[in-house]
Amino acid sequence: MEEGADDLRRADEIGAGPGGGPDRARARGGAHARAAIAAAASVLLLLAAIACVHSAAPPVAAPAASAAVGFRFVDAAAPAGLTRALLAGRPGKDHLLDSAGAGAAFLDYDRDGILDVYLVNDWRIDGNRIVERGRNALYRGRPGGRFEDVTDAAGVDGGGRWGAAVVAADYDDDGWVDLLVTNFGPNTLYRNFGNGRFENVAPRLGIESPGWNTGAAFFDADGDGDLDLYIAAYIDVTVEDVLAARPTLSWKGLEKVAAGPFGMTGARDHFFRQESGRFVDATVEAGLEDRGLAYGFAVRAADFDGDGDIDLYVANDSDANYLYRNEGNGTFREIGLWAGSALSAAGAAQAGMGVAVGDTAGTGRLDIVVTNFSEDNSTLYRNLGGGLFEDASEETGVGPATWRMMSWGAALADLDADGDLDLAIAAGHIYPQIDRHPEIIGTYRQTNMLLENAGGRFRDVTARAGPGFEIAESSRGLAAGDYDNDGDVDLLITNLDAPPTLLRNDTPGGAWLTIACVSRRGGPGPIGTVVTVKSAGRTLLRDIAAGDSFMSSHDPRLHFGLGDATRAEEVEVRWPDGSRTVRRDVPARQFLVIRQGP
Repeated sequence: MEEGADDLRRADEIGAGPGGGPDRARARGGAHARAAIAAAASVLLLLAAIACVHSAAPPVAAPAASAAVGFRFVDAAAPAGLTRALLAGRPGKDHLLDSAGAGAAFLDYDRDGILDVYLVNDWRIDGNRIVERGRNALYRGRPGGRFEDVTDAAGVDGGGRWGAAVVAADYDDDGWVDLLVTNFGPNTLYRNFGNGRFENVAPRLGIESPGWNTGAAFFDADGDGDLDLYIAAYIDVTVEDVLAARPTLSWKGLEKVAAGPFGMTGARDHFFRQESGRFVDATVEAGLEDRGLAYGFAVRAADFDGDGDIDLYVANDSDANYLYRNEGNGTFREIGLWAGSALSAAGAAQAGMGVAVGDTAGTGRLDIVVTNFSEDNSTLYRNLGGGLFEDASEETGVGPATWRMMSWGAALADLDADGDLDLAIAAGHIYPQIDRHPEIIGTYRQTNMLLENAGGRFRDVTARAGPGFEIAESSRGLAAGDYDNDGDVDLLITNLDAPPTLLRNDTPGGAWLTIACVSRRGGPGPIGTVVTVKSAGRTLLRDIAAGDSFMSSHDPRLHFGLGDATRAEEVEVRWPDGSRTVRRDVPARQFLVIRQGP
């Protein structure tokens, strides 16, 4: 998350970044970092063969839509009762922690069929003093699209810790969704008793892992039927370091801003294998060692190569991203550079913040979108099959559209129910000081972005997406879900020093089908479940994950837009245990509940 005085030095050391933007690859020690640079140099000719051409000037904007777009989103946070502000350090954002923000989750903790919301909070700092410790919030969804604050009754206020990510998953397979909250400090795991109450079991399960923890994901890494856990980490830093920090980095020679992450030591990621109800640190044994001590942010687990087991992707700030291929025996191999999903098309490490995963072109394969720093583009890695990816940002329009914005949480979702996945991105800068120079790169508070998928090419329709997309904040986490159960996908976004934004989707879209997978014990669908819907000549693919976007969790129910179709010819559910459930001739416009097992 850095730009400024060191840009020229880094460009000289590593090479020019994509499109002339600052290259955020970090020339520092560590086996992985050195390997990334060497490998990037050795494959430049190969990259050039598949890359789009980058010029020294910023890319040309994507063409505007030829006709009016029917998207409409309205902010419903205040009338819905989501009013608790996210505290975010000091107003001047003197340390990177002040501007990192936190995530949000859509979940159904009480199994009433209505989505609930969990919001993570941080601290307010004045100079070198902590003046207020924020409280996390659990809101119970009520009929009519309103929420009731049940934080105190549930016992999930975060304990005054500086929060980061929230991951909703039934880690103990008792049928009730639990809540993992990663922190700057010891992590919290709230076990759901099923009666409206939770208990923090992180200390006795062994996953507190003090430090600056960030994104996380629950997934079955070794195929034994229970959920394991990967937690990324950012910088090795203490509370004393944060409180003593002052802006020292020169931003374009105009302002002093928060320093880092260059020159700081990256914190080590951790992998915990679940064994007999406890979690054991198996990071090295599983081959998931963060060898480069990269600045980790977003984590997403999915079967990226289609071989039946779950792989892992980690978006790193200013370092090559990691893609860990599951070897099928409980161990992993980091193949990001070889697979083409670690660097940009120009061979540069970018500043990864958030991740979105989905089949953007109807190929039956999961693509990856990584959001990045401003004056660089978000990257769409197209899945070529066989475990290989290519940077398709330019030809799909994602790159040109996202060049100026600073991007964080993201979701690939069919927001107009026309049968393909659109892309929503939360945006906001980290330096309030840039407001004194808006002509250079814009402002600290930014409007979020909506990119419509039109035949595999994305176009920016933010200006025609309704009043909800006119709101300017410094946004971070983004969770997608149908909170009002009206058949379309809404968006929940966290904002620094402000209440969240709840973008209610009022788009007059096409037909839809929402699949609510249910585990054998009556809880949310098992992580790693894949659902395929065939309708009107299209095959649509979705998967269930726990941990996504930027430190956030989406609705576990899977939404499919069907366009003009009135029914789906086939719905197939592939459960993680290898079994399948098939439904045929399914009418559209319904929530279809499919339970695992006979």
